[in-house]
Formats: sequence, structure tokens, C-alpha cells
Amino acid sequence: MILVTGATGNVGRHLVGELLTAGAKVRALSRDPATANLPSEAQVARTDEMPLDGVASLFLNPAVFWNGLGDLLPRAAEAGVRRVVLLSSIAALDDDPSNDLAAHHLAIEREIEATGMEWTFVRPGEFATNTLAWGEVIRAGEPVREPYPAARSTPIHERDIAAVAAKALLTDDLVGAKPILTGPEVLTRPEMVGLIGEATGRPARFEEITPEQAREEMLKHPYMREGLVDVLLRLRAEAVDAPIEPSGEVERITGRPGRKYKEWAADHADDFR
Repeated sequence: MILVTGATGNVGRHLVGELLTAGAKVRALSRDPATANLPSEAQVARTDEMPLDGVASLFLNPAVFWNGLGDLLPRAAEAGVRRVVLLSSIAALDDDPSNDLAAHHLAIEREIEATGMEWTFVRPGEFATNTLAWGEVIRAGEPVREPYPAARSTPIHERDIAAVAAKALLTDDLVGAKPILTGPEVLTRPEMVGLIGEATGRPARFEEITPEQAREEMLKHPYMREGLVDVLLRLRAEAVDAPIEPSGEVERITGRPGRKYKEWAADHADDFR
């Protein structure tokens, strides 16, 4: 049995599908199983109950455990869980102590390593799904307003993250690995906005604002803290001149090229219409 936390999330939902297609038994966790809308083949349970009986492998989404894992790992080891696959982050490569995101993922990685269980730390870069935040303004016909239009990134489709996680759960190929996952191309924000416009068949525009204006807007969101906002803006500024290349790990691990942002935009076109 494979236990998937965050099973209704962007990665988790696709991971459940990948595992079921491969013939695995899946227990999918959701805060509200009644509205999870997961495949009938999956055994759906409540996240707060965390049933570990019969579980051999665990997919751990740290977004579900922002306040810490508590006694989850000791309980898992005692229940006979042999492997943990963590949805970590490329942020774990950043040694800046002010980067809360990096510190959060690194702390969980170290906690897992200390258990003695088999592990894989999947470290994706920017999720293409982050740009769903543009949905409201694009639907309203307004421009996407952000700083640093020349900043580049390698947005990755959530299906590719799920495919790598499935490989880590179903085979021994990635035990002890920390693969850095990216999309297959380097894009700027204006280029991504343009691809959304192509996918929707509607105009989509980008407008540059100052970092100070962006900081003010970001801090209006309840989940954004000053330290996190400052780190995100710093990373965006550094991405203007930093050498950025796709990692190629998705293709190496899965045997097929990663999905381009154009494909992601087509998959999510209705979110921007």
C-alpha cells in the first residue's frame, strides 16, 4: 500500500492516477474525503486520521505539514513503512538562513534521513501552477503586473513531478536521490503570459511594476510574510542575470521529454477564460 498525502493537490491528484494505472494499491488522504473526487479504486481517508496500517511507502507533501511533522515519522517507522518520497523543493539548495521556504524543506529532509528509512527527495523548481494566480486578472482583461520582466525560470508541469514521484515510489531507481526537476525550457514572465493568451484565444498582457509595488501587493495576501516576500523578490531579481538551464532530470528518469509550458497552458486554458 502506498499512502499519498495531499492527494487532492496539484501533484497528489496526478500521482494517485499514475500509481493506480501502474496497478498499485493507494490510500489517498484528504481533509474532506466526501468531496475529494478521487478515483474509486483509491482508498480515501481523512488527513487528520493518518491511517498507516499496511502502508509500505509514503508520499509526503510538506504543504500539509507546515507546522511540522509531529510524530508522523516515528509512527510510520513503527507501522512498517519502508520508504518516504518527499515533495521537497529546489529552494533546499539555497543556504540563505532568511529563506524560510528552504529552511522548511531542509528540516523535513534531515528529519527523514535520521529515520533510517529509504528516501527520495524530489526537488522541483517553479511550478507552472504558480501562474494560476494570474487567472483573475487575465479573465478580467487586465494585465499581469510583476517586476523583473527579464527574469527567467523553467516552469514545470505538475504531471511531470507526479511521474517522477511515481517512479520513486514504484521502483528502487531513485532511493537516496535528490533529483532537481525543471521544465524543459527557459521562459520569462511576459513569454508565459503570451502562451496563456495563445491557449485561451484571448488577449493576455504583461505590465512591469517596481519591486516596491510588487512587495506591497504580495503582502496583501494572508499567507505571505515579510521574510518570504523579500526572499521571493530577491530570487526573482537574481534570475535576471543568473545562468539558468533545464535540468533534464524528468526525461532521464521517466524516459520522455518534460511537458512544455505551452502544453500546461492548454491544459489549464479554462482557468484563464
